Amino acid sequence: MTVSPPTTTSAITVALVDDYDVVLLGVAQMFQQYADRITIAEIDSNEAVTDTVDIALYDSFAQPESDHDEIAVLINNPRARRVVVYTWNFHPDLIASACEQGVHGYLSKTLPARDLVAALEAVHAGEVVISDPPQRARSAPGLDWPGRREGLTDREAEILALITQGKSNSDVARLTYLSPNTVKSYIRTIYRKIGVASRTQAVLWGVQHGFTPDRHRIEHWRGGP
Repeated sequence: MTVSPPTTTSAITVALVDDYDVVLLGVAQMFQQYADRITIAEIDSNEAVTDTVDIALYDSFAQPESDHDEIAVLINNPRARRVVVYTWNFHPDLIASACEQGVHGYLSKTLPARDLVAALEAVHAGEVVISDPPQRARSAPGLDWPGRREGLTDREAEILALITQGKSNSDVARLTYLSPNTVKSYIRTIYRKIGVASRTQAVLWGVQHGFTPDRHRIEHWRGGP
């Protein structure tokens, strides 16, 4: 990914979109040190973007970008001037599908905050920015997700969130573009980490630890319009 130097002179307004508040609040906190360049206009959970914003940043946690309807809603929302996918999954089919739908950026969660901000500025300036496939597994420092404090990685947490939502192993594999065997391996690790022995117990644990989608919207983040 090559990003041109920013040409903007005022802060870019960004709406953060996902169904999990803890995920979005982590992203918002990461942007705080760049408040002169990025203004968080709103944080959306299960609601359409209502502010007119420069960029809608779609965090794919537990609502993977293979669920095309989610991205289509943002692309077709006239209040979002540009749409960027923020993800750890760089399967070529996912990138191609997102670009075909008209996204303006496909950015890796491994990007340090400064690089993420620079990429959003480049998108705002009119570029289509696609991150290089990440070479390391860990997300950038500062991000958050359900189960992080209990030792789950972001990818393990996403799979548990999908299971908590009632998705089957085949559903999880399809949505995340992982092989069925890889999904099973993740599930075994998740069970061990959270101390359960069955899917029912895992779902109950997930419900009790914030793995069900939030059903409200956080409006007007600090300093937002």
